[in-house]
Amino acid sequence: MARQIIDISTPIRNNTFDTTPADIVYIRHIETARKWCNQFGIELSDLPDGLGAAVERITLLTHTGTHIDSAYHFGPMSEGKPARTTDMLELDHFFSDAFRLDFTHKKPAEKIESGDVEAALEKIGYTIKPKDICLIHTGNDKYFNSPKYLEMQPGLTRASVLWLVERGVKVIGIDAWGMDIPFSVMVKEVKAGVKGAFWQAHYAGKEKEYFQIEKLGQLDKIPRAHGFQVTCMPVLIEGASGAWCRAAAIVED
Repeated sequence: MARQIIDISTPIRNNTFDTTPADIVYIRHIETARKWCNQFGIELSDLPDGLGAAVERITLLTHTGTHIDSAYHFGPMSEGKPARTTDMLELDHFFSDAFRLDFTHKKPAEKIESGDVEAALEKIGYTIKPKDICLIHTGNDKYFNSPKYLEMQPGLTRASVLWLVERGVKVIGIDAWGMDIPFSVMVKEVKAGVKGAFWQAHYAGKEKEYFQIEKLGQLDKIPRAHGFQVTCMPVLIEGASGAWCRAAAIVED
């Protein structure tokens, strides 16, 4: 059986328009070699090729790059119980059958309502199973290297998130910085007196526990809308609201 593994992550790197950018310091082989010489009282000539090991020092948040949000990210309580952090979550949530819904036709800041989700499922002829991973394809990852990245995506609503979760979805991924419409639009709605306008897709996780994969990419490279799996294991960080992951789609013929 042929297997295709498709990387659907975005990189952690300097100089991106991530909402939580990273600061990566690259420590080269010669720098480490000199440190070792000072530390151990040896000479460069004592080291193979006069070099040490390359390492990187990174300052970033757990929500930088492609990552998992736990329910604890949304608030201290979920479903009336203490919200769980990423290290408490069952790993089988993050390696499961998946389906992709196409919302590339949606305009920037347009809301993806539950009726839109239902119509997208009908279009691909798919019925949700418990523990399916849902991928929301907006095409926003094409702006990853542009200031537009923070302003161009459509977003789910409280109702559309709960619609998916009530049908057994526990993990929802999106190829944008977050699950909601842009902050700038949410803030305008809040200031205009719209109740519940701020972060409504995220805060749905207070009512029903679910997990997000944010900042995905290349969802268009998955050759079909369903009949594939996704792996997105969160890095094990004690007590964390989020954790980085290397997300990939696994397609078998």
